[in-house]
Amino acid sequence: MGNLKVLLIEDYKMYRLGLSVFFEKCPDIDLIGEAENGKTGVDLAIQLKPDVVLMDIGLPVMDGIQATALIKKNNPDIKILIFTSRESDDDVFDSLSAGADGYIMKGANEEQLVNAIKAVSEGTAWLDPAIARLVLSSVRRNSTVTQATDISANNSNAKNLYGLTDREIEVLSLIVEGLNNVQISKKLFITLSTAKAHVHSILQKLYVSNRTQATIQAVKEGLV
Repeated sequence: MGNLKVLLIEDYKMYRLGLSVFFEKCPDIDLIGEAENGKTGVDLAIQLKPDVVLMDIGLPVMDGIQATALIKKNNPDIKILIFTSRESDDDVFDSLSAGADGYIMKGANEEQLVNAIKAVSEGTAWLDPAIARLVLSSVRRNSTVTQATDISANNSNAKNLYGLTDREIEVLSLIVEGLNNVQISKKLFITLSTAKAHVHSILQKLYVSNRTQATIQAVKEGLV
């Protein structure tokens, strides 16, 4: 397998320059293109077909959320990692709803950035710890009334609503913990192909397109 191909969409020139220098030193990541606005970024994504797009939100011409939705519409296989200084509820949920596969803050160190890029390229959900806390906090605030009722009954109703099996709930809980397919297969003593099949079925039943959205849905609906 060759190096990961990354497209950077960022309007701040110093960030682009710094990341360009950094990626030159990465032995398994190739920066194949840069764009300073969302519209150019969408065009380059269609043209270059990167493995991962590193996407800012606050972009000129077209913002990162719109650009994410268009890239995913044209090529759902391209993974998009939001890379931004914004951490408001609206920005997080809007970008994930648009199809983003992960969300990392610009304050992350280089090792965390590389790990996030590799994780989303493998189909693993990635949420910056600060963002994960924000998401969980928001979900819990919105679920206060629901939590006042019997939790086991809620879980049962939710499982019945989505048609999830007990094994799929087990796999979903591991997805929420951040495990990839290989780790899930080892944890549950099942084959990799079986793990992949469970994950695919879970995504279909939850009506989501990636593991990040499945994680949010699982917590929001009290499935795990």
